[in-house]
Amino acid sequence: MIYIYILVMAGVTYLIRMLPLTLIQKKISNVYVRSFLYYVPYTCLTAMTFPAILYATKSPLSALAGFVMAVLLALKKKSLVTVALFSCGAVFVAERIMELL
Repeated sequence: MIYIYILVMAGVTYLIRMLPLTLIQKKISNVYVRSFLYYVPYTCLTAMTFPAILYATKSPLSALAGFVMAVLLALKKKSLVTVALFSCGAVFVAERIMELL
């Protein structure tokens, strides 16, 4: 029975990737569709990453502190290493403060 499940899953996964390549052969000229397709990878990445951010630490409050720090530094166009280091530092400081309280 497990082989049937695997076969169905492989078929569905393959069809999702293969159908757009075979059905849409000309360039997409609609501005709205192009804009939508441009943001799909960012949206999927955000949807997968954001819940993990909130549950990666001892407390959702310290995770929120790290998230806010990351967003602020990203909006200021800082490098990825800078954003990661300061976000980790914000989580560390927030958890130490919560231990004292």
